[in-house]
Amino acid sequence: MTITAKTTTRATGSGMLALIGTGVAATAAAGAATMAVAAVGRAAGVSLDVSGAPIPIPGFAVMTALCSLVGLILAAVLSRTVRHPRRAFVRTTVVLTVLSLVPDVIAEATSATKALLMLTHLVAAAIVIPAVARRLSA
Repeated sequence: MTITAKTTTRATGSGMLALIGTGVAATAAAGAATMAVAAVGRAAGVSLDVSGAPIPIPGFAVMTALCSLVGLILAAVLSRTVRHPRRAFVRTTVVLTVLSLVPDVIAEATSATKALLMLTHLVAAAIVIPAVARRLSA
């Protein structure tokens, strides 16, 4: 008879601080990147109007920060509750990123505006997801 011990990796205090620090840095980088993408799009003539109201450039950073904060909370919870937090985080956030494109597709906006909005989602995800995932145990 073989007895195996079930082990789970829990984020320690210093590991949690590293996760938060990395998440905050990635959030700041993603916010700046989404603002840059929106500014370049606007400079290229793409409207930032959705349902007749313009989205201000700083609004991209604010929404990126809010969504990234949700992702960071998700990472912290997963790091303490699941056996393979990195895998769970990546799978979950990829699904959430795809779902975040749905409002852009159905928004009352031009096709170019919709494409630009979707691009900002993908840029933010490409920055935040890998950075945070690297801090989670496999």
